[in-house]
Amino acid sequence: MEFGAPCSRALNGCSPCGLEVGTPIQREIVKSRFPFGASFLVWPTSTPRKSCAGRAMLKDYTVSFDKAGKMSTQISCDFELSSLTALSPLDGRYWSKVKDLAPYMSEYGLIYFRVLVEIKWLLKLSQIPEITEVPSFSEEAESFLQGLIDGFNLDDALEIKNIERVTNHDVKAVEYFLKQKCQSHPEIAQVLEFFHFACTSEDINNLAHALMLKESMKNVMFPVMDKLIMAICTMAKDNAHISMLSRTHGQVIYQLWLASPTTLGKEMAVFAIRLSRERKEMHQVEIMGKFAGAVGNYNAHLAAYPHINWPHIAEEFVKSLGLSFNPYVTQMTRAGEIGSSTMPHKVNPIDFENSEGNLGKANGGLSHLSMKLPISRWQRDLTDSTVLRNMGEGLGHSLLAYKSALQGIGKLQVNEARLSEDLNHSWEVLAEPIQTVMRRFGVPEPYEKLKELTRGRAVSQESITEFIEGLELPEEAKVNLLKLTPHTYIGAAAELAMNVDTAVNLVNGLEFF
Repeated sequence: MEFGAPCSRALNGCSPCGLEVGTPIQREIVKSRFPFGASFLVWPTSTPRKSCAGRAMLKDYTVSFDKAGKMSTQISCDFELSSLTALSPLDGRYWSKVKDLAPYMSEYGLIYFRVLVEIKWLLKLSQIPEITEVPSFSEEAESFLQGLIDGFNLDDALEIKNIERVTNHDVKAVEYFLKQKCQSHPEIAQVLEFFHFACTSEDINNLAHALMLKESMKNVMFPVMDKLIMAICTMAKDNAHISMLSRTHGQVIYQLWLASPTTLGKEMAVFAIRLSRERKEMHQVEIMGKFAGAVGNYNAHLAAYPHINWPHIAEEFVKSLGLSFNPYVTQMTRAGEIGSSTMPHKVNPIDFENSEGNLGKANGGLSHLSMKLPISRWQRDLTDSTVLRNMGEGLGHSLLAYKSALQGIGKLQVNEARLSEDLNHSWEVLAEPIQTVMRRFGVPEPYEKLKELTRGRAVSQESITEFIEGLELPEEAKVNLLKLTPHTYIGAAAELAMNVDTAVNLVNGLEFF
């Protein structure tokens, strides 16, 4: 027997669709499995289904009983893609935060950059004197071709997808689309067969993927990373003078291993510098492209035009797209490796937990790309095709992480009273400067004397003061030590925090700020 979807009109035996209702026992079994209170239509599997206005989007539940009366179910869905039905949370719950990547990392983005590469290659051919069959284009013809790139839109992408349904080949569909668009132009119509000339699909795809990565990093990822770095730098400067305890091994270490006080700002500056270094390394990654034919030997190129220096032409073309040229390839190329950096979480950690989780997801996916893409099996490894389609997922999770961190930073408030309380109960941190001054002036056994003071007993302002006053030190040295408190024993932390912008600029050059 089959049970239909929950139907608002199928209540207590009502059968508005003209379908036989199951037995009471069967209905009770189904209701026990689906306790949300809906009734179910039931009909023999051989009965044709009829439409019903009360049907939910979920098409049907197939419920079967074996001879022992045991029930099994199978859910069949007929969902339209929406934020509720998207398989990836990037395309659903978090779409508003990552949608800036869509023009670059979506299927639309891939198609757009394929169109760009195909057109730019035809323009390049027109500039090679030896290829007399493709004469130099007029300014009007070049403007027409550039207009196809600049004016490319979703309707064009859908048209290419419709062509692909016939050709069953995504790159060939782009070639056919361009031929259709250009056949009305008298000048370009004469050279339509030079679209995709001497190219393998991977020549087009590897450059398209490389451009997707290059443009998304430049226009989306790096700007958001820069905002995050600037936000952390602002935190560092705003809190440059707020003293706090340092923690080593996850705790304040007393007696033998002391944790000197610092400032909140200086500790934030540490993360600004770390993320700046990661950003610089990512920016310096070469995004490479190849354009050497099916197996990297320019076979088709040389067969058609044996006297042209095709490796030189390919290098010029790839570099004209803003990519680095990879001269020795088979079918695939290394598009580049990128990574990320994590943020610590402090107050209200939900945004930072979201950030950390998404960075882990991004690093996992991008690590797979970095291991997979440099290795090619034989001359053609089409496993890279499906892997590269997930490149946007890694960047999407990174972008979501950066924006979640920024959102979390915007909610942070420094609990200065709590930091001050920690310091007020941690006078033992002054053992370090006291010991250092004792050593300077030749006081014997400074370490041992401080160990006797601090081990197994509480250290207070009074006990520290009494200890200092009993030392055989020059009066000026004593006065300076007596002025120290856990709040003021912060070294150059405040200055380091205030100079964080300069430090970040030294790491990254002067690219921002």
